[in-house]
Amino acid sequence: MLRILGSAKQLCSGMTRREMLRVGGLGVAGLSLPEVLQLQELSASDKKPAEANFGKAKSVILIHLYGSPSQLEWADCKPDAPLEIRGDLKSIPSTLPGCDVCELFPNMAKVMDRTTVIRSLTHPYPLHGVAFATTGVPAIEVQMELAPHDPRHWPYFGSVVEYIEEQRRTAAGSGDPRRTTGEGVPNNILLPFRFSTKRIGEVHRAGPYGAFLGSQYDPLWAEWIGTATKGIKKTLRDMVWTDPDPYIGIADGSYFVVPSASQLQAEITLDRLNTRKSLLSQLNDAIPGLSATSSGQSLSKHQQSALSLLESPKLAEALDLRKEPDETRRLYGSSLFGQSCLAARRLVEAGSKVVSVFWDEFGLAGMGWDTHWNHYERMKEELCPGLDMGWYGLISDLDRRGLLDDVLVVCTSEHGRTPKINAAQGGGRDHWSRHHGGQ
Repeated sequence: MLRILGSAKQLCSGMTRREMLRVGGLGVAGLSLPEVLQLQELSASDKKPAEANFGKAKSVILIHLYGSPSQLEWADCKPDAPLEIRGDLKSIPSTLPGCDVCELFPNMAKVMDRTTVIRSLTHPYPLHGVAFATTGVPAIEVQMELAPHDPRHWPYFGSVVEYIEEQRRTAAGSGDPRRTTGEGVPNNILLPFRFSTKRIGEVHRAGPYGAFLGSQYDPLWAEWIGTATKGIKKTLRDMVWTDPDPYIGIADGSYFVVPSASQLQAEITLDRLNTRKSLLSQLNDAIPGLSATSSGQSLSKHQQSALSLLESPKLAEALDLRKEPDETRRLYGSSLFGQSCLAARRLVEAGSKVVSVFWDEFGLAGMGWDTHWNHYERMKEELCPGLDMGWYGLISDLDRRGLLDDVLVVCTSEHGRTPKINAAQGGGRDHWSRHHGGQ
């Protein structure tokens, strides 16, 4: 699913910002890197007024719902279709005329008028190609999906933005090689934890990496600090998961940190922090000649990025949700997704260019929004409540702060789900890339 928010802005070509994004997919993610740089050069030489340029958005919140929600139980309901297609859930009117939503999204229905719905996205790969959905790579296969560092991958959307920002700073003569906005806030950060690391199994999925740009352009990732309070029984072949799932419910007082950042996790003492700084200093002193090589340039970026984040009170401030009023935290709902959206709002306010929020697998593989079985139970108990509150909280909060024109919010997934319900336990919908859906 893809959602593009904010008011329509007329481009000098006569197209609107939303129309351009419909054509180009996820903005720069649909272009090759040389094409991006060529467009950047053309834009820099354009003598037209600034207001005629491409939109006003200063930052992007990219939300990815791993596993793929069903478009038929979201915003492409089929109330007049046979039962085996429309399913057990009803649709309700929304504030976007002609676009009903599933009855499980009563809060989302209130902000649909600030949403662009796209129902025309298709592709030929009905598999969990997160890299395909978020990088613009022209092809994907299962082997690539399960190999984050396969050389065939293209850079993640946020990594491309970070690369372009660095080129812009270099061209402007700032010479600032850090991965931050200059105030200790990263340009490319991912929440709520490193992608594909909280499920059983050692194989991680591809997607948010720098690819051929180099690992220095991987997103920085935050780590959620909190307690999960709710759960449901999940099964995968002979495996059963009954532990609490933070996407279903979390206790008050959660927050985020960047590993080794200024707000330390409990096990990291000041002595250990000082040791890390000392080691970094020794590396800087011991290998000055390395900076002339490409590997050395990459290491230098990592070193400077690490030190700037270690000493960044602004980043720690943005990630500490405990500084938000109780009313605002409740607006986003008591789920990991909702509180990640709140952290994303705080980060873009602090100056981050791209903040990514992943609804990831947790506990067992094949979880998230991958509803091959127990479709309706999981929609009702596990998935829709968190998305409903988190989405509503983010859009209404950005709106009341006057930020919807400055912040582009995009929601993606890998594909849609089959029109007909399958015969699996509890009913389910399988992969359906011929209807990628879109909002």
